[in-house]
Amino acid sequence: MTLLLSLLLLALSIFPTDAPDEGQRGTFAITNARIETVTNGVIERGTVVIRDGLIESVGADVQPPADAEVIDGTGLTVYPGMIDGGTRLGLQEIGSLPETRDFREIGEVTPHMQALTAINPASTLIPITRLSGVTTVLTLPDGGMMPGTAALINLQGYTPNQLDAGFRGVVLDFPSSARRGWWDRRKPEEIEKQAKEAMDKLNDTWDEALLFARIDSAYQVAPDPKPTPEYVPEMEALAGVVRREVPLLIEVDAAKDITAAIGWVQEKNVRAIFTGVAEGWRVADELADAGIPVITGPVLSLPTRNSDRYDRAYANPGLMRDAGVQVALQTKEVENVRNLPYNAAYAAAYGMGREAALEAVTIVPARIFGVDDRLGSIEAGKAATLFVADGDPFETKTQVRHLFIDGYRLPMTSRQTELYDEYLNRTPGLTK
Repeated sequence: MTLLLSLLLLALSIFPTDAPDEGQRGTFAITNARIETVTNGVIERGTVVIRDGLIESVGADVQPPADAEVIDGTGLTVYPGMIDGGTRLGLQEIGSLPETRDFREIGEVTPHMQALTAINPASTLIPITRLSGVTTVLTLPDGGMMPGTAALINLQGYTPNQLDAGFRGVVLDFPSSARRGWWDRRKPEEIEKQAKEAMDKLNDTWDEALLFARIDSAYQVAPDPKPTPEYVPEMEALAGVVRREVPLLIEVDAAKDITAAIGWVQEKNVRAIFTGVAEGWRVADELADAGIPVITGPVLSLPTRNSDRYDRAYANPGLMRDAGVQVALQTKEVENVRNLPYNAAYAAAYGMGREAALEAVTIVPARIFGVDDRLGSIEAGKAATLFVADGDPFETKTQVRHLFIDGYRLPMTSRQTELYDEYLNRTPGLTK
């Protein structure tokens, strides 16, 4: 037993993990701060009161309660926590280690695989991400036509229930007629053949889901005694999509494929959210007419075609928004989800505008995910998920000074800050 304990302690010393920090819960008053509410303008000098995990009050005339811990916000700005609409945060730690990758299952159709139950709450990447003001992310499974069900999570907590931010969506990688990249050497006829086969498989799967949903509905109202139906977990997961209870997150990028996906969604009467949408600017009017919300990105990317302007990826969100599309942003990152504000900054600089770009990482994704009653803006009654910074979060020099998620005041530390402090104050090595 002693040997086993020693080996365990040795392993922990070699492979350290960061346990989730539960933070400090209480009553807080952030005073004398500039407040960007997002939905109700800017309060140049005001107070935000946090109690029982919620924003109790916000305004220029709000007085801090007697029992509150006062945080002087002079020279600082309060922002709602930013929301990344597409990541693999918590499902992958180190790309080269299979043991730390949990975003992909075996099989083409596995919508019943839940990302929420696979997330590692002790991921070193979570504190790194939230120190940039990103407090909530959609974490996505990957691989196959329908790789699983994505989950919106807050970046604080120990268990799936604590992490859960209240949204689920089944992921669909829509059949593509485009080349996969510069390395794709398939002949045009081969690409067309494979795209048709994938489309046939998607339609067959959808037909199976429709049949399963009808059988399940009939079973629910059938008189007892009734036979136990066959357990088909993937069809059970898709039944909610067929009934429009669960949205379908459709990953689609090429303009031709976006048009095809719009037609498919309308034909099947799907409650859809398009993700990726790299060439959305080419068919922005079609997207707007269809009324399909879009989560696009990464903005910090290259053009999809060699003939395109260098800035098409930067301008894509703004061009779609100008056409009337509801646009949120994503990074599609694991380690660098912290760069969400800089993706937004490029979108702002290349046509979207600063105010719209801030909305695209706060209130717009909250609306798309149906959680805008709790997240996305600084309003009384909403969850106290916010951060306080010494400047504009879209500027790299800005530092986040205070951070709250669901009313928990979290420490401003991460693996990176610890390494910085360690090597900043290192002592010279021993000399002989």
